[in-house]
Amino acid sequence: MLSVILLYLGLGAVAGVLAGLLGIGGGLVIVPMLVFALAWQGVAAEHLMHLALGTSLATIIFTAVSSFMAHHRRGAVRWEVVRRIVPGILVGTLGGTFVAAALSTNFLKGFFVLFLYFVAFQMLTGRKPNPSRELPGPAGMFGAGGTIGIFSSLVGIGGGTLSVPFMVWCNIGLHQAIGTSAAIGFPIAVAGTIGYVVNGLGASDLPAYSLGFIYLPALLAIVAASVFTAPLGVRLAHSLPVDRLKKIFALLLIAVGTRMLWDLF
Repeated sequence: MLSVILLYLGLGAVAGVLAGLLGIGGGLVIVPMLVFALAWQGVAAEHLMHLALGTSLATIIFTAVSSFMAHHRRGAVRWEVVRRIVPGILVGTLGGTFVAAALSTNFLKGFFVLFLYFVAFQMLTGRKPNPSRELPGPAGMFGAGGTIGIFSSLVGIGGGTLSVPFMVWCNIGLHQAIGTSAAIGFPIAVAGTIGYVVNGLGASDLPAYSLGFIYLPALLAIVAASVFTAPLGVRLAHSLPVDRLKKIFALLLIAVGTRMLWDLF
């Protein structure tokens, strides 16, 4: 167990630095790391991806709070947007966990790989949506929140990769879009965690110390380490060429995604 804890402390430290340095969601880093680490532990392949996704969302509960509070102190959270989009977020995220529970690990791996390629493409090209409209009405916000929630639960992220472009497209400034997205990440993480716990309670062959599809040793170690290393990543971001690093990281995402894809065959 000591070697397992040390492994996940190391993963959390790396995830925290990358999240602070590159401004990416922790799930984007944590999910593939968990997949490889859990496989190394000998976890049954049947539940490998479900445990990685559920545990990733559980870690975001803790990181999202510190993130959105920091943005709130800078006045960068549009709380009226949060209130309007959260109902769809909750329904979509919780529903997405039930969809994920019914899907195979191989399907979820393939879906996650496609998502990694999508994010890598965004990083390499620097493409951002052009502001072209206002926020939609209640039905549109519910639909947008539901879509973001479903995708977030299927790839184990806090939703920023989808919610930030959506808000920028709706003429919300980038800094406010990032801050508001951080606040949206909290209900995504809570609903996703509840869903993966509920759906995993009856699963067999889960590793010891699992709560549903949440692997508690990994959760505790990753949170403990990332809390300390994320500020280091933020400081490095002010002294290193972040744009160039993002392109390097995008290539790393492609390599990780390709390795996960290779494991499917």
